[in-house]
Amino acid sequence: MTQPAPNPPPPAGPPPAGGGFAPPGGPAVPAQHVPPGYAGPPGYPPPGYAPVPLPPPVAPNGQPLASFGDRLLAYLIDTAVAMAVTMALFLPVFFLVSVRMIDEIEQAGPNGPDPAELWTGVLLPLFAAELGVLLLMLAFYWVYHVEYARRTGQTLGKKVMKLRIVPVQPDAELSRGTLGKRWVVEFAGGMFVPFLSYLDGFWQLWDKPWQQCLHDKFAGTVVVKVGP
Repeated sequence: MTQPAPNPPPPAGPPPAGGGFAPPGGPAVPAQHVPPGYAGPPGYPPPGYAPVPLPPPVAPNGQPLASFGDRLLAYLIDTAVAMAVTMALFLPVFFLVSVRMIDEIEQAGPNGPDPAELWTGVLLPLFAAELGVLLLMLAFYWVYHVEYARRTGQTLGKKVMKLRIVPVQPDAELSRGTLGKRWVVEFAGGMFVPFLSYLDGFWQLWDKPWQQCLHDKFAGTVVVKVGP
């Protein structure tokens, strides 16, 4: 009768750590490594990839473009200057009209002031004064944003925020006609066309490549940052 083969002896070597049995012998599995030039799975960055920050957008002349926040703060400063001028122009007129209205009421009989006299003596002068202030404001905006800004490309707000208006064409001149086109859209058009001022100002957020507002596009200008 044939005897069963004896069990093979255990493999030589130290016992496995922590006790137990050693795994059966077999070919060694090589350690995994990333071959040179391996790009990783499709749709994923390669191993060790570090994103490189994009450079800030620049104008055609190479200067960095002004951000939306900087332009907004400059606009608010210029608006505060315009409001101060408006109050200085309108308050005296409003005071005189108010005094005349009080006189008309005091001189009226028990039935109150005559409607025709109230219209011709108070309301019509008040409307005329408001129209005059509006025209004066347009004139002030022209002097401030065209004549004053033409010297350096800056208003007071832009000086504070270190911004400057420059033509899209680097060799072009910032002329009165160029700034006048900006004035037509930004102020004259904004006063008479509903919501144009909002659309004009927010246009910079999605305009490419020079982050222009509508008045910039119409005039062929950009606003750049000239200081830290």
